[in-house]
Amino acid sequence: MTFRFDDAAIAGVLHHMNDDHTADNLLIVRAFGAPEATAAVMTGFTGDHAIWMATTPEGDREVTVAWPGGSISERPQVRKQVVALYDEACARLGAEPRPHE
Repeated sequence: MTFRFDDAAIAGVLHHMNDDHTADNLLIVRAFGAPEATAAVMTGFTGDHAIWMATTPEGDREVTVAWPGGSISERPQVRKQVVALYDEACARLGAEPRPHE
């Protein structure tokens, strides 16, 4: 059964990703299913995957990406998994990842 995070956890992560990491959102969707995307926003996540809405020349479409480390159930794990997706996206697209704090 897929773990469902509470509304506060989801809102906090989405706010952070969509306000502070817009370029990372775009990089992730380009690497994992929408290479033609021109913009992306994170719209949700569960214990099994994260979800973005990608803007493409053909219109908006959802991109769902499984967490690389498998299922999660705690909020701190979300950050680790998003960082892992970012690092994998950089590797797939040949981009230099920035250092993580």
